[in-house]
Amino acid sequence: MKPILALSTSWCSHRHKDGYAMLEEMAGLGFEHVELSHGIRITLVPGIIRAVEEGVVKVSSTHNFCPLPTGVVQPAPNLFEPSVSAHQEHDQWLRHTKRSIDFAAQVRSGVLVCHLGSVSFFWFNPARDLRVYLRDHPDAGRTSDDKAYHALLAKCLVKLRKRMPPFWAQVKASINEVLAYATDKGVKLGFENREKFEELPIDADYAEFISSFPPTAPLGYWHDTGHADIKEGMGLLNHRAHLTKMAPSLIGFHLHDVSAAGNDHQPIGSGHIDFKMVSEFWRPEHRLTLEFGPRLTVDDVKVSKSHVEALLAQKI
Repeated sequence: MKPILALSTSWCSHRHKDGYAMLEEMAGLGFEHVELSHGIRITLVPGIIRAVEEGVVKVSSTHNFCPLPTGVVQPAPNLFEPSVSAHQEHDQWLRHTKRSIDFAAQVRSGVLVCHLGSVSFFWFNPARDLRVYLRDHPDAGRTSDDKAYHALLAKCLVKLRKRMPPFWAQVKASINEVLAYATDKGVKLGFENREKFEELPIDADYAEFISSFPPTAPLGYWHDTGHADIKEGMGLLNHRAHLTKMAPSLIGFHLHDVSAAGNDHQPIGSGHIDFKMVSEFWRPEHRLTLEFGPRLTVDDVKVSKSHVEALLAQKI
């Protein structure tokens, strides 16, 4: 037994009008499994369901919100956030998350990847100061030599943690509202690490957050390699150390590389992520998903698939 390798529809959903044809294209590249990402327009759903029923592909995971709310035609995973306490937005998050759980159960994916919101700032988001510094000193976060940057980072983290409590409390309350529903539908929630400074959870808190739920809760950690690399570039985590800490709760991966310029969702092997290291944490029960931007070519997808398959072969 080896991990499932899937391709995310993030690569191609924008250029398809028919869900059946979209999944046929992905199957034609040699993928038996796909992730239905957060760009699935409602018009793609009939074809997707028919393709799944006919066995064109299997769905290994879906990504909240999937399908998109009616009238939304662009990827919008943060359209509604579980960290927001305003009743109208919270009700919309709850409604569309439950709808996404329903759809995940319908296509038999078993996992719904979720974002957990963010901390908002009225005036001065400390992330802005970090972005400006890293723009001028792009390697500052990857070394301990830049004392000025790390002093700034520590200061910004204090501001983030001071502002965070009500947003974090709302995240936990929101998740607890859908756990029983997910259990009834047989869907596990995969909480994804994020790339922005103000997004939740803070990476250092992830293990404690996951362990705060009962062992039988339908949830786990979903690791995004590109996001982790961006956070490593900010000095917020060590990629290997973070994976080691999160290994007990890992259920899946988004795999994509990051270029020297800091752009993610790039072909595997084209950037500076150490995928040999990442592969040490893959387990037979995991879902591995190639998550690419729409600009990548068919050859980029094929080469990336080959890279991952070669790493998997070394584990057998």
